[in-house]
Amino acid sequence: MKKIGIIGASGYTGAELLRLIAMHPEFELKVATGETKAGTAIRDLYPSLAACYPTENFASFNPSNIDGLDLVFCALPHGISQSIIPAIHSSVGHIVDLGSDFRLQDPSLYNEWYATEHSCPELLSEFVYGLPELFRSEIRKAPLIAATGCNAAASIFALAPFVKSEAIESKGLIVDLITGVSGAGRPPKEMTTFCAVGENISPYGLLTHRHTPEIEQALTTYSGYPTSVLFTPHLAPMNRGIIATCYGRAKHEITTDEALHQLHSFYADEPFFVVDERPPSTKFTLGSNTVHLTARADVRTGMIIMIAALDNLMKGASGMAIQNANLATGIEETTGLPIAGLYP
Repeated sequence: MKKIGIIGASGYTGAELLRLIAMHPEFELKVATGETKAGTAIRDLYPSLAACYPTENFASFNPSNIDGLDLVFCALPHGISQSIIPAIHSSVGHIVDLGSDFRLQDPSLYNEWYATEHSCPELLSEFVYGLPELFRSEIRKAPLIAATGCNAAASIFALAPFVKSEAIESKGLIVDLITGVSGAGRPPKEMTTFCAVGENISPYGLLTHRHTPEIEQALTTYSGYPTSVLFTPHLAPMNRGIIATCYGRAKHEITTDEALHQLHSFYADEPFFVVDERPPSTKFTLGSNTVHLTARADVRTGMIIMIAALDNLMKGASGMAIQNANLATGIEETTGLPIAGLYP
């Protein structure tokens, strides 16, 4: 059994990690921290986890509590991981960071997109970008992994096959994305109250969303072609789920059948992917680590439409983190991860 810790377990991604670890045959939870909920019983904050954690409480963070663990998940708001990881990375076997602190390789991008200096830029090059389907070989046995962001994951999964094959222009890509409210985290915010979200769709982060450079970096690194993306997310009145509708200009004439064949071929050996002519839906992915995709080629406009749907708390966050952890610790990649969604 691998001894596991979660730093920041009281948030939504932390709760999802707790749920998945409780069902994982190779992982044993040793500590779950939650600074604002320290001393609170897990079952009290999340009654859905009461049967799995009947007596455990959230703890305060203390480096000594995680010393010697096989793997630690950091499920923290932006800026917090970079203040903690330098002090702990040498005392644990592996770290999977679910936040954005170590995803970007160029420290100047943190100034540009996060309006802050990175406090430990020397560690950026030591982190592997945690998107298994594109960077699996790098993730295997990696001690430090920066798991992909939820919006970025959906966008990259839709675009990567076509950028790599040069079926579309790699610059001027457009991503129109809809996401559920849980992506904003558990603490209440003005934009996520019931009255603000109910019966409402609102775009946010226009031209400035922080997942933009992450999408561009991953696609450029994977394909070898410089990539630029216009990324616009929208908040929708649903608890969880992401659907990304992406547009790219075809570099040569292509049919819808050929586009679907490219998707099928690209993800043929991936256990967490469903490619179908039927348009995907966020409800298809609920509670699973599975991505649903489709594509269309529009001869009239010379554009290709690529659509991906996933559960933002599973394949977009905690499920992705478990998948990375499995690879890093030498466990079968699919272990402890559901492929079937919940319905209705």
